[in-house]
Amino acid sequence: MSESLTLAINTLAPTFDLTDIFGRRINLKDYRGKRVIVGFFRHAGCPFCNIRIHRLQKKHAAFKALGLEMIFFFESEEKVLKSHEFHVDVNPIPLISDPDKIWYQKYGIESSGVKSAVSHVTSFFQTVVEAKMKGLPVHMMEGNESIKTIPAEFLIDDKGMVRKVHYARSLTDRMKLETISKFAETGNV
Repeated sequence: MSESLTLAINTLAPTFDLTDIFGRRINLKDYRGKRVIVGFFRHAGCPFCNIRIHRLQKKHAAFKALGLEMIFFFESEEKVLKSHEFHVDVNPIPLISDPDKIWYQKYGIESSGVKSAVSHVTSFFQTVVEAKMKGLPVHMMEGNESIKTIPAEFLIDDKGMVRKVHYARSLTDRMKLETISKFAETGNV
């Protein structure tokens, strides 16, 4: 994966037409007229990512009422995502399996052993404890998953334009919920 490619704000988001793990066709063009947060996560057993999904999922109904949709990508294979009740229960939010990381590359998702290692050394154990207390899956990687994948989130407006990008600086660094809420309410960041 390229570490230099990043999406710029005020550009058209790369459009995908894929099937999510629930068998639904998810075409980004079909979301025109709505605001969208597209999140790229690590593997299905990543406690950092599953805590973030849990927090966003709790806001899903409120955000949807404001016209904000969510689409989540995982580098895990579909069968791995479907093997955990937590991920199946994320429905109706689309979960897209991208084990070949085709869309990770198109959205400029970073691969960094240094950022991953620092995050694991500084916050892995407390994150695992928090995830376990919430009943979220935590397990080793499977298949083509990578310990180096660094998450990212994108706010896309009703015309398909990227309005905010957040390439994480660490595994605990995520776009602020207040920023997402403001975008959901106003379309501005």
